[in-house]
Amino acid sequence: MTSAPDALAQDFVRFAVEAGVLRFGEFKTKAGRLSPYFFNAGLFDDGAKLGQAAGFYARRLLASAMPFDMLFGPAYKGITLAAGVAIELARLGRNVPYAYNRKEAKDHGEGGQLVGAKVAGRVLIVDDVISAGTSVRESIAMIRAAGAEPCGVVIALDRQERSVEDGKDAPWSAVQFVTQRLGLPVVAIATLNDLLQYLSAAGDPALAACAAPVQAYRERYGV
Repeated sequence: MTSAPDALAQDFVRFAVEAGVLRFGEFKTKAGRLSPYFFNAGLFDDGAKLGQAAGFYARRLLASAMPFDMLFGPAYKGITLAAGVAIELARLGRNVPYAYNRKEAKDHGEGGQLVGAKVAGRVLIVDDVISAGTSVRESIAMIRAAGAEPCGVVIALDRQERSVEDGKDAPWSAVQFVTQRLGLPVVAIATLNDLLQYLSAAGDPALAACAAPVQAYRERYGV
């Protein structure tokens, strides 16, 4: 039985498609697969798009009731996302600090690898997608080294596909790895299932035609 569409997820998918952030065609993933769709958060590349994206993150976070004290944005895409989400949360009445990391530690000025608010308390990691969990593991290490505790991850899209370990398909997805192996809850604005629901209901024939290859990809690599 198909679940009822998640209104926030459907609005987000529609926005991502219209903004050109979510595209269809043939794209090679980090795992070496040929995917019929690609999500590129780097294309939230102007104030209006970034502001709208941050609004979706903030609304999903508030609806999830996940407890957190501050935001952390892993370099590079997580930096602007965390800043945008902090601004939007403040607009909605929840003002929290945020921080991010440099790829390389600075040896002058304030020095160090972390920038922004002092990393303390329950720290929520903000990112676009989780591909292999590498960024999350690195963020966990930095947060704990600062004396704080990572409490979860919020992402834009859960691809719901199997990870690749040692060149072979794993029985779990990157999100499942984070939740089950690393012990952190993950909140996603939308999932691949939400994308399929959107495509299946699309009034645009060009978009509706994308549903079959995306479904085939889901059946082959999905969890």
